[in-house]
Amino acid sequence: METFLPIVIVFIFVLAILGIVAGVSNDATNFMSAAVGTKSASYRAVTIIASFGIIFGSLMSNGMMEIARNGVFSPQYFFANEIIYIYLAVMIANLILLDVFNSLGLPTSTSVSLVFELLGATVAIAMIKMHSGALDVGLGELINTDKALTMIVGIFLSVAIAFIFGMIVQYITRLIFSFNFEKNLKWKIGIFSGIATTALIYFMLIKGMKGAAFMTADIKSWIDTHTLQLLGASFVFFTILMQILFFLKVNVLKLVVLIGTFALAMAFAGNDLVNFIGVPLAGLDTYIDVKNSGVPMDALSMNSLNTMSAANTVYIILAGFVMVVTLLTSKKAKIVLQTSLDLSKQNGGNESFGSSAIARALVRFSNNMVNAIDSILPAKVKVWIEKRFDNREMILEENAAFDLIRGSVSIVLASMLIALGTSLKLPLSTTYVTFMVTMGASLSDRAWSRESAVYRVTGMFSVIGGWFITAIVAFLICFLIALLFYYGGVLAMIAMIALAVFIIIKNRAKTNKNEDNDELFEKALSANEKEVIYESFVQHNKESMNRMLNIIKDVYTNIVDAFVKEDIKTLKKASNDCRDAKQIMKQLKRKEIMIMRRLDDKMMNKNTWFHISYNCIEQMLYSLRRICDPCKEYVDNSFTPLDKKYLPEVESLKEKVFWAIDATDITIYSSEYKDVDAIMERIRLREEDVTAMTHEQMNRIQNNKENIDLGLLYLNIIQESSTIITEMRHVLRSEAKLNE
Repeated sequence: METFLPIVIVFIFVLAILGIVAGVSNDATNFMSAAVGTKSASYRAVTIIASFGIIFGSLMSNGMMEIARNGVFSPQYFFANEIIYIYLAVMIANLILLDVFNSLGLPTSTSVSLVFELLGATVAIAMIKMHSGALDVGLGELINTDKALTMIVGIFLSVAIAFIFGMIVQYITRLIFSFNFEKNLKWKIGIFSGIATTALIYFMLIKGMKGAAFMTADIKSWIDTHTLQLLGASFVFFTILMQILFFLKVNVLKLVVLIGTFALAMAFAGNDLVNFIGVPLAGLDTYIDVKNSGVPMDALSMNSLNTMSAANTVYIILAGFVMVVTLLTSKKAKIVLQTSLDLSKQNGGNESFGSSAIARALVRFSNNMVNAIDSILPAKVKVWIEKRFDNREMILEENAAFDLIRGSVSIVLASMLIALGTSLKLPLSTTYVTFMVTMGASLSDRAWSRESAVYRVTGMFSVIGGWFITAIVAFLICFLIALLFYYGGVLAMIAMIALAVFIIIKNRAKTNKNEDNDELFEKALSANEKEVIYESFVQHNKESMNRMLNIIKDVYTNIVDAFVKEDIKTLKKASNDCRDAKQIMKQLKRKEIMIMRRLDDKMMNKNTWFHISYNCIEQMLYSLRRICDPCKEYVDNSFTPLDKKYLPEVESLKEKVFWAIDATDITIYSSEYKDVDAIMERIRLREEDVTAMTHEQMNRIQNNKENIDLGLLYLNIIQESSTIITEMRHVLRSEAKLNE
């Protein structure tokens, strides 16, 4: 183990760098969603401002590593090899978790994942030590259960407090300013911006700079003593300054949002940096202790980790640099950002999530409650409120998700709650607070219409559920990995490192597969020239058709092969794939309809062919469902399998379906429609061949030559295959007309 230890430490640092990349991509939504959602500046400008915040926050970080060194476990009871098992397990699990959440576009908390990963790995090693009788102490002395309990309480506090305050503050603010806020800014903007900027200054002092090297005990004491005076002076100064800037035609609300972006990014780097580098640096200290002691790793107690230790400034600056590079280049950051923006945008359109039973029930309950309250309000009050919430007068930047009033409230309130929680020593998560403030503000701002509410509620529950799953999965994964390391040694370490790299590469490839399509959508929505929008629409449609045809081919193959092989597991998966494919199709179609809305009739007069194409795709998905469901039921009941004499016929059927799909896909993707009539004719000939197979199977059933249930099921497969081939011909014709 000692010989392999330097390699392990190197791998831990490599995993730490990859973890920083994944962590920044996930946490970018914490400090960028308000600026990006309001279009306060271009995405590039917002990332640059956030990058400066990260650099400044990195320099302010004290780099204290208590959580990794002794915050979760008591190091004096563990040997060096056991500590290495724990740290390597944490780094592997953390990287996998963050990468999976980024690929799904769900924000999560790096603090929660770190604590529960350390807890899971520690419990595993502690249980082994206790079982072996090596220690006389109990589990409560080996681990710090208070830390885990504090984090769990923090989750509930963050979710509830942030959502309620976001809803209330945004409602009051909207009543004051209304959606046509520009006519109400003249003498209110100074006070509003003064309050907002003062809150952000307080946030930076309390949350962002508390660990800076120049913040001595005397300075902190002076700030604590003169906090009210500092805030009062800041309020007066910024109120006057912002009012003057407003009269000079400066967009003060954009300035507030961008200052908030800088403040949150600074706090993120200053306080969450240790989440990424604490474990590898503690591992490096362990390696140094092993090297200097000359004692075998399995006999060296790690009591040295109980001492206070600050990270080397060089490591902190390098970590900050990696954060900045990641933020400026990460495409996954956009995916996570998009989830937050989709759930909070003011206007309807493409929804990222589907509907769920709990969301539908909650929306119905909320509608009934609102109607009950509405019935007891005086008529004049209702008229006044409706006038303040009349979004027909809404002032919105082009392609913005929400306006500057909501953006300012979201980022300032999140900062205030985080600063308040920090000063009261409450474990409020930055991720949870910023996301839930955004959700509460969007709800009270009536962004969740009757048409979109169920989708938004489902999405919010998906994200919240992901937070709780993070803690559970982080604990279990690290628990199992630590056990594997303890009993498997070096070989187990090598295997798990390889597995982690494989999963990340696979997820990265899956993400990259859809990036081109997303970039086309963004390009179409941000462009002003009709020709550019139309070209983006055509390319997006081509990419969408290619994606759907490949899905149809894969699912069809899995269903037919699984039926022949009586593979119930694959059939169940195929059933889920059919449902997922329909959701993907709906999202792609919505995106293209949103692009089409930006085109006039002269540029886009082929709506009929567009809808026919997607109707055909939908019919094919129905056919897959009509094949899959009876096949799954048949195999699940262990009925008589298909006779092997039919296998050549099944292969012939698959070949005809594949040819139709491939011919359609290649023609659409290459945009070569000059021979489309000949290709459609060849597809029609295969359709006739399958029709002949249908008649032959009907004769078999009629002549009682086989099991009637099996015969009808096989007939259904042939008929639905024929439908898929027919729809392929219609798709090809529609796409040819669309691209003329």
